[in-house]
Formats: sequence, C-alpha cells, structure tokens
Amino acid sequence: MKKWLIPLVIVVAIIAIAGFWFANVNNKLVKLEENVTSQWANVESSYQRRADLIPNIVNTAKGYAEFEQETLTRVIEARSKATSVTIDPSNITPNQLEQFQQAQSGLTSALSRLLATFERYPDLKANENFKELINELERTENRINVERNRFNDQARILNTEVRQFPTTIAASILGFERKAYFEADEGTDQAPDVEFDFSS
Repeated sequence: MKKWLIPLVIVVAIIAIAGFWFANVNNKLVKLEENVTSQWANVESSYQRRADLIPNIVNTAKGYAEFEQETLTRVIEARSKATSVTIDPSNITPNQLEQFQQAQSGLTSALSRLLATFERYPDLKANENFKELINELERTENRINVERNRFNDQARILNTEVRQFPTTIAASILGFERKAYFEADEGTDQAPDVEFDFSS
C-alpha cells in the first residue's frame, strides 16, 4: 500500500464518521422539534376549544334580558384578542409566547368575571344547557393545563439535547434553537376563591 494512501483513508474515514454523526444528531433533533410542534398544535386546539365554547355561553346569558351586557362585551372582546394572537410553531420565542399568554390571560380574567356574575342569576344557574357549558369549560381549562405541561415537557427534552455537548455544536451549525416555555402568570401561585353553586 502506498504511503500517501493511508492518510487519505484516515481523512475519508473521519469525514464519513463525522457525516454519520451529524446526520444522526440532525435526525434526532428533527424528531424532538416535531414533538414540540405537534404538542403546540395540541395546546392551540385546547385553547380553540375554549374559544368555541364562549359564544354558546354568551348566547345563553343573553337570553336573560337583565344580564350585564358590559360583562358579555368584555368576554367577546377578550376572545377576539386571544384568537388573533398566533405563533409559528417552528419559531416559538419567549416574546411570542409571552404575548400569547397575555392574550389568553385576558380571556381567562374576563371569563372569571363572567362566571362570578352568573352567581347573581339563580334562573341562569339552574339552566341545564348553561350547567353543561360551564362543565365543558371547566374540562377544557383542565385540558389546557395538561397540554401546556406536555408542551413544556417536550420543549425541555429538546432544549436539554440542544444544550448538551457535543450535540450543541451540531445544533448550532444545523440551526436548531431552544424553545420557550409556558410560565405561570403572575399571582397564579395563589388559588382564587371561586365557588359555583348549581343547586339553586
């Protein structure tokens, strides 16, 4: 074997090994990023379900002529704002996620005021359609929480992989970045005192 051939074989072998390693890292990061994107779709779906319930709740309340129209208007406006904020799942930045959370928090706050107002209307509370809508809203809120937690889990898995050495080198070269997390809204560490009595 010619002497110049040995270094060439070594160089080719190193390039091939590096190529295989980059390909494996790329494939793994693509899979993890797709998991984050898929989970984001679940988050959006849950929020959309909540937004879809609101018109039915508002329309049920409108059937009661004396119900406060200002409260209903606030909910409708908050819903409109919340559904207008969209995020590109391939590029979820902390700033985008914060804007999304603020819009959703505004809707959550408006819904809380609406539900507190319902307490003053025994006839409305006794309405079976209304009860079912409120139960469905509660289930949807629970689903939103579950999907947000799952999103954070998927983002954490990707972020950990992107930050670990030596994967961080390939991730930087290949353009993979960390994803933002959902964070608790300010004041959510204290549970609100809200009670619903449907027995009236």
